[in-house]
Amino acid sequence: MKSRFVALDILRGLTVAFMCIVNNPGTWAKVYAPLRHAKWIGCTPTDLVFPFFVFCAGCAMAFSLSKHDSLTLPAAGKLLKRGLELFVVGLLLNMYPFNNLGHLRIFGVLQRIAMSYVLGGFIILALRKDPKKLILAVLGLFVLYTGVLLAFGQEPGALTLEGNVSRRIDLAIAGDAHIYHGYGIPFDPEGPLGTLTCSCTVILGFLVGLFVRKSTRRHAVNPSDLTSPVGTVAKLFVAGLSLVAAGRVLGIWIPICKPLWSASYVLYAGGWATVALAIVMYLTEVLRWEKIFNPAIIMGTRALPAFVFSGLIAKTFRWTGWIPGKYFSANEFTSLVYALLFMCLIFFLQWLLYKKYVLHKYTNN
Repeated sequence: MKSRFVALDILRGLTVAFMCIVNNPGTWAKVYAPLRHAKWIGCTPTDLVFPFFVFCAGCAMAFSLSKHDSLTLPAAGKLLKRGLELFVVGLLLNMYPFNNLGHLRIFGVLQRIAMSYVLGGFIILALRKDPKKLILAVLGLFVLYTGVLLAFGQEPGALTLEGNVSRRIDLAIAGDAHIYHGYGIPFDPEGPLGTLTCSCTVILGFLVGLFVRKSTRRHAVNPSDLTSPVGTVAKLFVAGLSLVAAGRVLGIWIPICKPLWSASYVLYAGGWATVALAIVMYLTEVLRWEKIFNPAIIMGTRALPAFVFSGLIAKTFRWTGWIPGKYFSANEFTSLVYALLFMCLIFFLQWLLYKKYVLHKYTNN
């Protein structure tokens, strides 16, 4: 396990656990208040789950793509293969239990991650020799995306649910029957236009991962510099808080909005992800508390199965007629109890997978 960036596994695992909790309340009519999403503008802790996943994917790229210095055919093929895998898995999850394909939702969380992973990865490989150009690319995507929203928005406003151009693009590409209707009207929060800024979250994660990788290498070269790990964590902490502040300031003009994945939301959520990673690194690499995070490592080392398990089990319950709300709908706290129990079930499945495959893999290397 030492060859892995353990702090990243832990952060990803904590994110998976929180995802299981927020996505599976005992009843949606009585969700535990801290686990609710912002209705449109704003950001709650629950709204940080998705960008934390994307950030972690970008951070992992700093290690998985370390052998590729440019956008070569093998590197592009690796990105496209992984992106296609994620998109197909997400689409199959939307199809299950295959009894209403006439209203199949085309987009979704894994599909958005797939598209952002590919676009962000291509930009990273093309510009990775100069991190400053990656920052400029992020700024360019901010301007492009925000410009499209403002230029083609309609009444009652370019950044509103009803007037944003992303909704019209979703309808044009997929049609009314194949996009999300959870907001009361057809609008997909994981539609294709938002991929532009979601890929910025990938790039931010990559830049943080690249900084950590280079700092780790420097620490190994100069092990007598005992302040180096603390210095790395401190720099990440300051950088994260700076991004949070930048997101809040930009939010004055371009509101923080998860459904639109606005530029201010990228900065704000990416900042908190950087702060969270810095805290985990401090606890594990400075204080050496890694063992107490073993459950998070189990959840995070293989995150995709946890996402699939969560979706399949929840849908199977509904398909078979087992409704948690019949037993856990008394109040917000019973709803939370069910969410915690569901998370424990996913952890148990992850533990089985970890014992059977992951430990065997690493103990034989």
